[in-house]
Amino acid sequence: MSTVLRMGSMSEYQIKPLRDWLGVVGLVVLLHAAGFAAWVTYPKDEPAVVISQMSVEMQQSEVVQPQPAPPKPQQHVEQVVKAVSKSVNPVSDIAQQVAPSQAFQPAPPVEAQVPVAPHVSETPIVETAPDYKAGYLNNSRPHYPMAARKMNWEGTVILNVEVLALGRCGELNVFKSSGREVLDNAAMQTVKNWRFIPARHGDQAITKWFKVPIQFSLEDNEV
Repeated sequence: MSTVLRMGSMSEYQIKPLRDWLGVVGLVVLLHAAGFAAWVTYPKDEPAVVISQMSVEMQQSEVVQPQPAPPKPQQHVEQVVKAVSKSVNPVSDIAQQVAPSQAFQPAPPVEAQVPVAPHVSETPIVETAPDYKAGYLNNSRPHYPMAARKMNWEGTVILNVEVLALGRCGELNVFKSSGREVLDNAAMQTVKNWRFIPARHGDQAITKWFKVPIQFSLEDNEV
């Protein structure tokens, strides 16, 4: 009998875990069945409505999204200037791009040309002054005024005479007076009728002024 009791107790000990396992399996099946029933009863067109609502909201967000403001004219100009400055190479870059053969070459030195003096004749041109003392001219000595002799007036007159190329006397004037007008007038009247050897420039006779001294002396009345 003791043996039967031990067997009965062992069977009860083994049946209890089996019951627990069956309970867990039944609970799992029940949960799956509830989930399947919920999936079957859930309406099929609701996701489409949700998607359409989402698309409408996205379109509205795209329409409502503000557009960026256009850049100011000054900023636009600065951007264009920066772009142009970047596109243009600096002078140093351009100089580096030039081939060495095209680089600046200094011009050859130019020899200074010495001006050539015009050809001058070896024979110099001689210029002579007028002359009034030649013997063949027969120039008379000035007349000594009688009033000056009586008054014992003496002196030397220097006349400025224009001798023409023909040898005649042109104009004349007193360059230095003798101190006596009567002596000055007598000298001018005499020289006015003189003949001269005209001045010459080379082989050509020319008109020229020169000075003629006339001396009045009571002891030696010579020209």
